[in-house]
Amino acid sequence: MNTTTAPKGALKLKDAAKYLGGVSVITVRRLIDRGLIKPNRSLRHLLIPISELDRFLAEGK
Repeated sequence: MNTTTAPKGALKLKDAAKYLGGVSVITVRRLIDRGLIKPNRSLRHLLIPISELDRFLAEGK
C-alpha cells in the first residue's frame, strides 16, 4: 500500500483550511502565495506546520 501521511505537526492544505476555521483550500493557497504562511514541500504535497498556522492565527491577519 502506497499512502502518504503528513508528518506529526504538519497538515495538508485541506486539513490546514479546517484548522484555520473552515476557510477554503483556495484561501490557504492565496495565503501561501502572499507569503503569509510558509509551507514545507514534501514529495507531491504542500505541508503546513501547525506552528506556522498558530503563528498566523496569533498575528490576526
